[in-house]
Amino acid sequence: MRRLAMLSLHTSPLAQPGTGDGGGMNVYVRELAAALARAGSRCDVFTRSWSPELPDAVVVEPGFTVHHVPAGPREPLPKERLRGVISEFTDRVLGKMTSVNGPLTEEEGGRYEAVHANYWLSGLSGHVIKHELDIPLICTFHTLDRVKAEAGPEEVEADMPHQRAEAEATIIRCSDAVLASCSVEAAQICELYGAEPDRVRVVAPGVNHAIFGPGHRQQARRAIGLPEDGRLLLFVGRIQPLKGAVMAVEVLAGLSRSSRASWWLVVVGGPSGPRGYDTYEEMLQAADRLGVGERLRVVDPQPHELLSTYYRAADVCIVPSRSESFGLVALEAAACGTPVVASAVGGLTTLVEHGRTGSLVEDPMAHRFTEEVLRIVEDPLLAERMSTNAVLRARTFTWGGAADQLRAIHDELVAGRLVEC
Repeated sequence: MRRLAMLSLHTSPLAQPGTGDGGGMNVYVRELAAALARAGSRCDVFTRSWSPELPDAVVVEPGFTVHHVPAGPREPLPKERLRGVISEFTDRVLGKMTSVNGPLTEEEGGRYEAVHANYWLSGLSGHVIKHELDIPLICTFHTLDRVKAEAGPEEVEADMPHQRAEAEATIIRCSDAVLASCSVEAAQICELYGAEPDRVRVVAPGVNHAIFGPGHRQQARRAIGLPEDGRLLLFVGRIQPLKGAVMAVEVLAGLSRSSRASWWLVVVGGPSGPRGYDTYEEMLQAADRLGVGERLRVVDPQPHELLSTYYRAADVCIVPSRSESFGLVALEAAACGTPVVASAVGGLTTLVEHGRTGSLVEDPMAHRFTEEVLRIVEDPLLAERMSTNAVLRARTFTWGGAADQLRAIHDELVAGRLVEC
């Protein structure tokens, strides 16, 4: 694969994960594009420009460029309004992809050989681009409407009933390959959307092992100004109902009641989505109501390279999500040697090996998470063994490996016929 166009309409790989609509997908697009570039493929990421001060293009590293595409007002827009700018975004991306005076020149890689859309909004754009340029369409959804509806109906966009799920189904029918992060997501795509199994490929995200690795817990706490005494529970993620920040506070209260040790909870993340600020207030109110307000530290979203220090500082990382297509937080924590206690949902069931690298909670109740956290920290040998196993397990996930898989899938697609839709 010489050249790939990656679409990330609603959030930029340069944006801070954990703010607004940015999360694991930002990391995915940035790290995968960088790995492709290092493997010799030219990768151009097209994202919507949200500010007039943004440059037209940013060269992240040789072979990897982010293009800020004007579409609608150059200001942040909620996801609910972005469908109205897809047509303009698509036209402008097509212009950039086909301009002989722009990114199509041979010095910059020549003709695009495929388009990789991330999230359903980008998929609608990729659907058009595929047919305009007669190139394969590869899609990664990151989250799926019908999966979210099963986990929490309130998470479905209220002003777009059924529209997103129907759009996802259309994109899946058009895609030459649909990338799933794990076998669980692959099964969901086939069962809930009727996808042909041979077009759904599992390509697991990776972890940047140059950043995320084991370290000294007390030194990590000193580095970020956290208490060196007692136990530290960590939650990393956007603050919205689906991610379970309120549950994390309830677990903190349970730990404080059940353990002789002093417990702290550090929440790294910010409000996200239409119910983000309500959930943030609910989290603070729960901490006060349960008498653990002084034990809760809320930290603004951190640059990715600094997040590893928080993982190293923690005794346990909690991931109480109601739905998770993959669970990058669980993988990054594991790479740092921090045991994870997570909900037994989605991709988390393929990342966390119960009893070996952490614990999976089948019954999503606060006291169940509390029991699993205590089981780990009150048995130092178990905690140490889980830490070692978690690091070894995480080392099998690399962005270079994901890039190699994507390049192989592309080569296979180019050799065959495009899917008709």
